[in-house]
Amino acid sequence: MSPTLQAVANIQKSSAADSPSAVSEKHLATLAQRPASALGASTLHLANVLQSALELDKLIEVFAEEVNRLLPLSGMEYTNMEEQVRLMLGREGPHSNSYDLVVLDRSLGVITFRGDEPLEEEQLRQLEALICALVYPLRNALMYKRALDTALKDPVTGINNRAALNATIDREVNLSHRHGYALSVVMLDLDHFKRINDEHGHLAGDTVLRAVAGRITDCTRGSDMVFRYGGEEFTVVLSNTDIDGAALLADRIRKAIAATPIIIDGFEIAVTVSMGVSTLEAGDSAATLLNRADAALYDAKTAGRNRVMIQTGVHTSTL
Repeated sequence: MSPTLQAVANIQKSSAADSPSAVSEKHLATLAQRPASALGASTLHLANVLQSALELDKLIEVFAEEVNRLLPLSGMEYTNMEEQVRLMLGREGPHSNSYDLVVLDRSLGVITFRGDEPLEEEQLRQLEALICALVYPLRNALMYKRALDTALKDPVTGINNRAALNATIDREVNLSHRHGYALSVVMLDLDHFKRINDEHGHLAGDTVLRAVAGRITDCTRGSDMVFRYGGEEFTVVLSNTDIDGAALLADRIRKAIAATPIIIDGFEIAVTVSMGVSTLEAGDSAATLLNRADAALYDAKTAGRNRVMIQTGVHTSTL
């Protein structure tokens, strides 16, 4: 038995009325015992195609295209709660079949196929053969995603790091220029952070950074992206947000951080932040957008700290 087919023997199937974990694996176990040659040229071709796709969303897209070419489906959904991934392709349908993909007792996620009509037994066998080709490429794509996530996360705070910001801001600036939607950036820096490290130690300083990252995240929307820029400085990238909306969010973050001291080993540590806000203008690059926010942040520091400064063009104003 090939490794891929053996893995598919651990897939659990459900109809629209059942949960993926509630249905017998008997049908797929039978499928897994067939020789690979019996699964057809389409499956073997798909296996070769999928091996070259490392990005998770691209892998699922390629798989969906092949399945839709061969079977009468209206849409497909892939969900992996552990990785916080949900990818939807096509449209809803009144009939569905769901598969929980499990390798070595670890779920690779649940994949659901939807259609306007129920699939016949032969079509289900063909679908399940195609799933055989997906399992190990999917596992590899998830491993690749985890490696990338680790490389793009700040180890102290757990939020995105500077490398992630560099990749994100370039993409968002290009999309904003292309589609004409607003894009704003908030930069913030902890006031007198060196004093916290000197008086309470660097472990306490790390605890403060984690607490601040948490309060920033609590104030933002799901579409907002939070990064640790470096040291005690953070950046928030706000898609579809103009300068007024960004300034309001910045002040909400500032107030949330200042409102409650951070308690470490019985000591109350008061924390405030200075903030700079900018919004994308015609001709801006990622660098000029970030530089204006950084300049506004510097103005907030020199003006007395614990405040939000807004920069548009060459003008800086206080919220």
